[in-house]
Parts: sequence; C-alpha cells; structure tokens
Amino acid sequence: MVKLSYILLFIISLIVTSPPLTESFHINNWAISKLETKQETVTNLQFYFHDTISGKDPTAIRVAQAADTEKSPTLFGALLMADDPLTETPDPKSKLIGRAQGIYGSAGKEELALLMVMSFCFTDGMYNGSSISIIGKNSALSPVREMPIVGRTGVFRLARGYAVAKTHWYNEVGDAIVAYNVTIVH
Repeated sequence: MVKLSYILLFIISLIVTSPPLTESFHINNWAISKLETKQETVTNLQFYFHDTISGKDPTAIRVAQAADTEKSPTLFGALLMADDPLTETPDPKSKLIGRAQGIYGSAGKEELALLMVMSFCFTDGMYNGSSISIIGKNSALSPVREMPIVGRTGVFRLARGYAVAKTHWYNEVGDAIVAYNVTIVH
C-alpha cells in the first residue's frame, strides 16, 4: 500500500510540474520546414499533336461507347485511348519530341466537347523523361481552347501551368493535327 501511495504521489507531481500542452506544442507553428527557392522560371513549349483515328495504323482507338453514341451528332459517350506523336512542326514526318498518351471522351451532348485526360511525355532534348498531364474540357470546334496542367514529372516537378490548343488541320473522319502552346512556371 505504501508503494502505491509513492507511485500516485510521483504521478501527481509530474502532472502538476509539467508545462501546459500549448507551451510544448506551438499551434501556430505547424510548418516544420520551409524551402527557399530561387526566382521562378517560365518555360514555353510549342509542338504539334497528331491524332489519327483512321487508316491502318491509328494512334487513337475507340475503346468504349454508350448504346446511343452512334445516334448522337457529337458521338456523346465515345471513349478513345490515344498514343499520339508530338512533333516540332505540323508535318507528321518532322522531328518526334514525345507522345501524348491517355484517354479522351465525347462529353458534350450539344457541342463537340472532349474530356481530355492526357500525359504529354517528352522524349527529346533537355525535357527527355519529363512529362506534363492535362485534364479538362476541350471544345474541339472552338478556335482556341485552354486546359490546365494538373500533373508534372522530371524537370517540371512541382510546376504549374496551362496548355492552349488550336486546331491546325482536321478531316471529316476525325483525324486532326493540333498546335499546342504550353506555359509552365517552375
């Protein structure tokens, strides 16, 4: 019984002499460290996206569709998987600088609006091995479209930015060459 009394007395003395929780844990200082960085750099990339859904070697293929997709003037519900070349110029035989890999679907009933979920994976020069990912609405028949960059790897890690698309050429089958102007702040 005497030992129990000493233990209780010891615990009570610890509680009484300990600083309050707010003194040992600073609520306003939740940031453990801060990384100071140099001035931001703005990188502007210009390239061409070649989306081919026709012919013997398409770069985008339909992988799913809704029951009424073929009845829709916008092909609402069509879902395509793409592995499109990215080149320096509109000429499909110009220098390959990367690939656009991802999926897009017709998300508009009234307009040709594509939901783009795409990674632009660069394979050339100083950006080799780096990528940017976009997700957003692409109103394909609008002269100019803007989509956010939501993911980045390699030299673009932790960056932010946006992509502006402008159709350079398209045909009645749906093949297209699209100019991209991408602005990245890193």
